[in-house]
Amino acid sequence: MKCKTKFLISIGLVIVFSLSAHSARANKSSVSIDVPENVMKGSKTTIRINITHNANNIFHYTKWVYVKINGEEVARWDYTWRKRPEGNNFTKEVLYTVNEPIEIVAEASCNTHGSKGKAIKNVSVKE
Repeated sequence: MKCKTKFLISIGLVIVFSLSAHSARANKSSVSIDVPENVMKGSKTTIRINITHNANNIFHYTKWVYVKINGEEVARWDYTWRKRPEGNNFTKEVLYTVNEPIEIVAEASCNTHGSKGKAIKNVSVKE
């Protein structure tokens, strides 16, 4: 019985250390924004937010991502250790009707290391 317990503890430690080693290579969450620089007034525009973060696992993951347009939050995704992002690199989309020039601000944050900072893009309107 003692050998079985030691074996199970050893296996558990190997798993924890493996996940921790992967987290050691982890980084802050970062975002980039893909959107046209100019759009026709009244057009629906797809804003793509590309999120990058190494080591999305139960200990270390992107905790949240938000998108603001002209200072107002229009989208937010929150994650937990149980509901983590779909991958280390993933994309979220926002469909937005542009009637005036807009400033898009997006940011993501790691639950351990924080954010690499905000990404900002401006879109102008063509009549």
